[in-house]
Amino acid sequence: MKKSIDIICIGEVVIDFIGHQIDTSINRTKDFHRFLGGSPTNVAVNATRLGLKSALVATCGQDGLGEYIVRKLKANNVITSYVKKIDDKPTSVIFVSKSTGTPDFIPFREADSQIDPSQITDDLLESAKIFHTTCFALSKEPARTTILESAKRAKQLGLKTSIDINFSERIWKDREEAKSVLKEYLATDPLVKLSEDDCYRLFSEAKTEDFIFEYFHNLGASTICLTKGKEGVVLSDKEFGLFHQESIPVIEIKDATGAGDAFWTGFLYAQLLNKNFNDTITIAQKLAVLKLQNVGRLPINIDIGSFIELD
Repeated sequence: MKKSIDIICIGEVVIDFIGHQIDTSINRTKDFHRFLGGSPTNVAVNATRLGLKSALVATCGQDGLGEYIVRKLKANNVITSYVKKIDDKPTSVIFVSKSTGTPDFIPFREADSQIDPSQITDDLLESAKIFHTTCFALSKEPARTTILESAKRAKQLGLKTSIDINFSERIWKDREEAKSVLKEYLATDPLVKLSEDDCYRLFSEAKTEDFIFEYFHNLGASTICLTKGKEGVVLSDKEFGLFHQESIPVIEIKDATGAGDAFWTGFLYAQLLNKNFNDTITIAQKLAVLKLQNVGRLPINIDIGSFIELD
């Protein structure tokens, strides 16, 4: 079958209410602005801005916020055929502080975890190249089982799996359960993205790069990309070894929400173009920098493809 979809993004679709006041706690934030959110949702939208074909598999409520979600996805050319609306749970929302660092957030999860097997057909998998999800999406049933079983089918059908290990104890209180579920997903040999903050939350203590890479390689992942904020990016690949890049300086950080998703979209985009790892990381960093300079989604008034071109 012809591969008509570049990336299937499976997981949380939410409404992010991002605070107006920067570097202020949620407690002291006076007002919030509405944005389409959710890590896989961000990747799906970002991908279309780069000229890729993306489909989102997700669930929202049969309500005004759900209508807003589908409208915004369609406006951004994301395939919405696999987004389900349900009557018995409202659309999930997250209140987020606007921050130049790791944002604070309060989640109100409802419909987002109600992803069932009927939403991920074999025809969908056979038409795609990459199967991407998140730790957030795996944190709750029935989405967890749906995604795990679908990832195994995706691997058998020749797709490259991918995961953002965006672990948070506020989303997933049982760390040992999280590690067990991640072990099952990483057996599909996904491209792995995680940050130092993610690792600190997952292991409840700081870990060395050596520990992090050895831990996730041993679970089955060949390629692991660790983002370290101002300290840059380190990638470990079982075949090609270690790669390190300094961070690209940002003159003014306006909003860090979604920067990791922008980074990973750039990474997957570059891998689809068969770029080497150094070029892949550079492209990923450029897209993250663009996001850091803008509140909410990536800007619509520039040619993003030209922006991230290699010099």
